[in-house]
Amino acid sequence: MSNEQPEASGGRQRPSAVILHVDMDAFFVSVEILHDPSLANRPVIVAHDSGRSVVLSASYDCRALGVRSAMPISRAKQLAPHALVVEPKHTLYYEASHRVMDALREITPLVEQVSVDEAFLDVTGSLRRLGRPREIGQHVRELIWERLSLPCSVGIGPNKFVAKMASTSSKPQGLLEVPPRDVVAFLHPKPIRALWGVGPKTAETLERVGIKTVADLAHTPRATLSKLLGSSGAHLHDLAWGIDQRGIQTEREEKSIGAEETFASDVWDFDSLEVEILKLSHKVARRLRSSSAVARGVTLKIKFEDFSTITRSVTLGSPSNAATVVAQAATQLLKNERPRLRAVRLIGVRCDHLQEDSGERQFTFERADSNWPALDTVADAIAEKFPGVSPLPATLLKSPAKAQSPRLPPEPPK
Repeated sequence: MSNEQPEASGGRQRPSAVILHVDMDAFFVSVEILHDPSLANRPVIVAHDSGRSVVLSASYDCRALGVRSAMPISRAKQLAPHALVVEPKHTLYYEASHRVMDALREITPLVEQVSVDEAFLDVTGSLRRLGRPREIGQHVRELIWERLSLPCSVGIGPNKFVAKMASTSSKPQGLLEVPPRDVVAFLHPKPIRALWGVGPKTAETLERVGIKTVADLAHTPRATLSKLLGSSGAHLHDLAWGIDQRGIQTEREEKSIGAEETFASDVWDFDSLEVEILKLSHKVARRLRSSSAVARGVTLKIKFEDFSTITRSVTLGSPSNAATVVAQAATQLLKNERPRLRAVRLIGVRCDHLQEDSGERQFTFERADSNWPALDTVADAIAEKFPGVSPLPATLLKSPAKAQSPRLPPEPPK
C-alpha cells in the first residue's frame, strides 16, 4: 500500500499552510475554578443538578471515570459520586471567551472562532515575525495563561483538520505539531471513531464492513465509501489522507442564539411555563448583547411528554436584544398554543435573523419599549462589575421550587 496522498475530490490540495487549533481545557470548569479557587484539585461537573439535565463540562479526573459532555447528570453522578455539581454561569463563560479571542487576535487577525472555547489561527504569513510554528503555539498558551490564568491545548498542522486532530491528541494542556511529512503517519493508526466528523452511526456503518482504522478508510476505494455513506464518503476519504481545503473564515455570522430548559418533571402549569420563558429570555438577551447583536425574530420551542415537539415563530416590529421584548414575544406564542397545551417536558427560546447592534439607545421616563435596552445595559454593567451577580425581574426572585413546581392536571369529572 502506498502512503502517497491522493488528490482531493475537489481538485489538487492547496499548498501547505500553518494552522493552529486552540482548544481551552475543560473550559467551563476552568472558569468556575477561577471564580471559586476552592474548587481547584477537586472533581467538578458543571451542570444543572436536576434529573433530566446533561453535563456541560467535567474536570479531567471526572472524565477519567467516564463522565462526558452531554451525558445525563444522573449517569454522571453514578460514575463520579464524589464530584461537586456546579450550576453553570454562562455570563462568566462568555466574558472569558471574548477575552480569549481578543488575545488570539493580537497574534494574527486570521482567527476563526468555532465555539465558545476553540478557534483556528492561520499564522502562515506570520512565521518570519513570530518564529517557528511550535514557538508560536507555545506563545499562545503562555499568553492565555498570563492574561486569564486559563489552560489550553494547541494543535499545529498544515490545515484545519490536522490541527484539530493534533490539539485533541495533546489534551490537556499540551502542544503538538504535525508537519506535512508526518500527517499520514499521525492519522492512519488512529481508530475510525477518532476521526473528526465520524459520529457513532457512521462509525458503526464503517466497522460493520471491517473499516476500523483511519488507514482502513484511506485505502478503501472512494466509490465503495460513496455507496456506504453517500456524499460524505468522498469527504471522509480526503480527511483520512489529511486533505482539507477549507480556509479560515474570520467573520463567522451566528444565525441564531437560544437557550432551553428540560424540566425535572413534566410541567402542566401555564404560569410556571411563563416564568421559565422569562428566565430563558434573559439568558438569550444577555448573549445577544455580549455578541453586539440584535434579533428580528423570536422562536418558541416546546417538547411534550411524548417527545413530540413544536416550534412557533414571530417577527419583531424592530430588531431588539432587550429581554423584556424577547419575553413578551415568546410568551404571546405560548398563549397562542394554550388551548392545545399538555404536559411539557422542555421549553426553549431562540432569537434569529440576527444583525449587528447599532448601539443607538434613548432613555425616557415612560414605559416605552426603547427603555428596556437601556435597563438591560445597566444590568449588564452591574453583572460585569460584580461577577456572579445577575440582576433579574422580581418575578424570577421567587423560590425556584415555587416558580417551576409541576402541577398535576385536574382530575376528570366523575
